[in-house]
Amino acid sequence: MYENRFNWHDFLGRWQEEWIPGEDDLEDMEEGGVSLADMALAAPPATREEIAAAEERLGTRLPPSYRGFLEVSNGWRVDAAASIYRLGGVHEIGWFGDPFGMTEAYRQQLGERSTEQEVLLAGMWERALQLETDSDMSYALLDPGDTGEDGEWALYVYKGWSGEYPDRYPSFRAYMEEMYRNFHADRASDPRFVNDTTRALDADVERARQEALCGRWETALELLAETQRYGRPSAWGMLRQIQTLSHRGGGDAFGDLVVDPRYTDELVPVMAAAHLRRHRRGAFVDRFVLGTETDDAVGATSDGIFARVRDRSYRYAPGGIFGQAVAEAREAARWGDTDGAWRVIRAALPSWSPPGPDLLAPLGLLADPVLGPVVTPERGRELLATPRAGRPGTAPDPVADLDPPGLRWLTDTPGWNPPHDSYRGLWVEGVEPETLTSLVGEDGGAGLTVPPGRRDPWIHLGAQRRDDLAPWEDRAVVSVGRTGTGWAFGFDMAPRTSPVGHFFVSPAAAASRGGRAVVLWVRRARSGGLLSVFHLSVARHGEELYAFTLRGTDVERSGPVPGALDPERLLDGIGEDAHEQRLLAAVEAEFGLALPRLALTEGILPELTTRSWNRAPRQGEAYAYATVHVGPPRRPGESAGREAGPATTT
Repeated sequence: MYENRFNWHDFLGRWQEEWIPGEDDLEDMEEGGVSLADMALAAPPATREEIAAAEERLGTRLPPSYRGFLEVSNGWRVDAAASIYRLGGVHEIGWFGDPFGMTEAYRQQLGERSTEQEVLLAGMWERALQLETDSDMSYALLDPGDTGEDGEWALYVYKGWSGEYPDRYPSFRAYMEEMYRNFHADRASDPRFVNDTTRALDADVERARQEALCGRWETALELLAETQRYGRPSAWGMLRQIQTLSHRGGGDAFGDLVVDPRYTDELVPVMAAAHLRRHRRGAFVDRFVLGTETDDAVGATSDGIFARVRDRSYRYAPGGIFGQAVAEAREAARWGDTDGAWRVIRAALPSWSPPGPDLLAPLGLLADPVLGPVVTPERGRELLATPRAGRPGTAPDPVADLDPPGLRWLTDTPGWNPPHDSYRGLWVEGVEPETLTSLVGEDGGAGLTVPPGRRDPWIHLGAQRRDDLAPWEDRAVVSVGRTGTGWAFGFDMAPRTSPVGHFFVSPAAAASRGGRAVVLWVRRARSGGLLSVFHLSVARHGEELYAFTLRGTDVERSGPVPGALDPERLLDGIGEDAHEQRLLAAVEAEFGLALPRLALTEGILPELTTRSWNRAPRQGEAYAYATVHVGPPRRPGESAGREAGPATTT
């Protein structure tokens, strides 16, 4: 026998005292001529003899929490907003008996992989005890076959009109507690609904606010998760902020906070970005609805924000000291220094101040196309753990930098898998990234352009196939940035042509007019991933100094290749699987070259279309090319005529 420790007398008494009529109750009172006094929730308690008689009639002992409830109230009028309107007295309950044949329907869905819970649910209909006597085509069913270690029976609420699986509660008590929370949530916006419970809940919301700003976000998360179940104003919006930054959901709704002009500039961009992510990449999305009533000014503001987020022109620009730090961080991240950008933001977080009491953190960062990717899940939690807005507290240990040094990460980064296992890049010493436009940019081109967003190789499939280009031309689309050692770079993660052919002309000489330039082009075999081609060329002041192209074990050279870069020397005696990394390590050491992994893989960097890396065929030379359509698997119903880029061979 299990002891029932729950105080039903206090719980039900508090519920009855707090009850005020909702909209549905008022309609019932007006239509039926019922007075407020007649709308009592509780009923007189059942006697022990009445409970014992019912158990004898049913042939079973009732579960502990339900017995305890009956001893205080023999039935209950559930809130009118629920699908169950009334729970009957002990003399009214009886076995459900599955009058609609649900058992067979549910058992037909069972299979070898069905869970224990699914098996229990399929058998519930025939053995369940029916509690409700008035409902909206719904049933409250206690299942003696789904029993916990505490002796409680699970309670299922089946809404017959919904076509959905029934809602499961681990006990009758759990069901009633949830109905009590729903009762509160349904009346939370009613100014008449003020009582000891609402005052205590609002105090918890305020405590959560202070805990969050002090960096104790997990405590705030627990408090807000509970208070939002009672519908307390602002709890939902603040909870979603923490969930968004901690990557526990959120991002697409913040309750009524979004219609407050103080928060629109922070929250609407995050919602707009989430809305766009839900649509297929490349699709033009022109509809965005906040999901709540807005005035004309807020609606116009949100439309403008959505348009800027959609075309990647949105810039998060808060005021004050923190706003200055954001601008500095964006400039660093814009050229690839995402770790440096985060250090700037992290140092400025204590100076951040919210525009109103219900904003807990600088959410707008997440929608900025340059800074959003910098706030990784780990950094989002670090942000939440950092005291803000002048609150006391201890800053958390910094999250380690995310970009590995040098170039060798190109060989061993999980999930970084360039199409065709090929990449190429150029580095120019002592110049700003914008200078690459004049050094290697295509004639009459657009210069640096805004990247399309998170790196998706399929976006660039058509970039090198244009009607205005000759078949032999190979114009790379490179991501442009700056290394910490003073080199500007342009990097193509997914070249679409065969590397270093007969018509290849390294852009190193053209790029080196003001100093040194280095060009790399690497290709791996499609089977096994071993290095098949490695090209290096180095130039200074417009003249190539030396170059080599390694194909398998064959090496083509021009100029005096330094011993520290000589491929035959470097690769002597090591396995083929280490060739690429050994060569990259040598280049990295010789020139101090690096690439920012996060900025490249997330598509933060501006892009530039270069002049062709191939020259035109000369008199008597032939150039052959084949066009092969490649692309991701088609979705069901998608046309087979989807455009994809060409692969050309010389």
